[in-house]
Amino acid sequence: MTSPQLSLMQERARAALQNLFVADSLAMPVHWYYRVGDIFAAFPNGVGAFDAPPEWHPSSIMSLHSTAQGGRKTAAKAAPDVVGDVILKGRRQHWDRANVHYHVGMSAGDNTLNAHCARLMMRTLAEAEQSRGDAEGVENGAENAGKTQSSAYSVDDFAARYVDFMTADAPQHPDTYAESYHRGFFHNYAQGLPPRKCGAVTHDTASVGGLVTIAPLALQSLLNGLSLEQVQAQCREHLFLTHPSDELALICDAYVSLIAQLLLRPDGEQPTNEQLLQSVPARTRKALLDVIEKQAPDSDVVGRMLSPACYISDSWPALLYFLCRYRDQPQQALLANTHVGGDNVHRGAVLGVLLGLLRGQSEQVWFSHLVDANAIDQEILQLVAAN
Repeated sequence: MTSPQLSLMQERARAALQNLFVADSLAMPVHWYYRVGDIFAAFPNGVGAFDAPPEWHPSSIMSLHSTAQGGRKTAAKAAPDVVGDVILKGRRQHWDRANVHYHVGMSAGDNTLNAHCARLMMRTLAEAEQSRGDAEGVENGAENAGKTQSSAYSVDDFAARYVDFMTADAPQHPDTYAESYHRGFFHNYAQGLPPRKCGAVTHDTASVGGLVTIAPLALQSLLNGLSLEQVQAQCREHLFLTHPSDELALICDAYVSLIAQLLLRPDGEQPTNEQLLQSVPARTRKALLDVIEKQAPDSDVVGRMLSPACYISDSWPALLYFLCRYRDQPQQALLANTHVGGDNVHRGAVLGVLLGLLRGQSEQVWFSHLVDANAIDQEILQLVAAN
């Protein structure tokens, strides 16, 4: 398939989505390493390219996570297993082993489950857009079928596809681990709740992983001409399907606003670091601007000042720190995010989107080495070029 001629905004959107998958795969081998020294013990020269996960994970607590629902294991087993019986079929045996890597069995250049859910979102939107275009052509005549300022997204359509994707007997993705939100959702689904009621609340519902599927939806809707307020409302609806958290919804609004600002800005216009950090509380914003100016070690910022964990209260300012500090060095931004550990995979996916929009170009060499690079790029093009 020959690549279509893309507009400036479409090129930015393509770069953003390509970077999402690059950042995810780059950080995967050291996902949830909580000691920087352990990262360099496993990779003495640091992570510089895609790699497979090591056999042994020094910080893994996957064996403590519930296989029946979201969160940690409890003393009394609350329900039948979700992992192995409902989702992640054939992979249950890895969950009770101490120090097993969360992504055991994956290959260099593979993408994790949440990135595959972002691909599912892209395919869902592209197919819905195609169906809508076909319907408009039949109704109005192909020559009169114009673009409407509306979205092809349906929360019920995505929910049905998500259920089919996650519960398929034949694996639809290479991952062994499912975040708490997946396990909580399918615990509720197995109890007979309708998909719209399956979103579970645990201690880590307000996590950066909830933002990974937002970018394809926000970008397509903005390219379709929806207002920022419409797109924010739509993304909140999608978020609450799996992440019913008001705290996370506020950050989702800020993320969509920043996506819009970077996507729609005039050619040549560059936001300041102050503008990029606008959604961060004033005291934290000042502290981050100060450490950027002083060029403090990254592990002092994300590791001491801010937690490298998944919780959105720290992961959101942390990824914005990398965006601002390395705004002219996108590769270094992704590597720095990788090397501080914690939830660097999901934090990196969101960072990659913003870097792609800010720079207008992706890390193409890395992208070309993804296992599914060609298929992913076609999915991205079907999404962004349809607008």
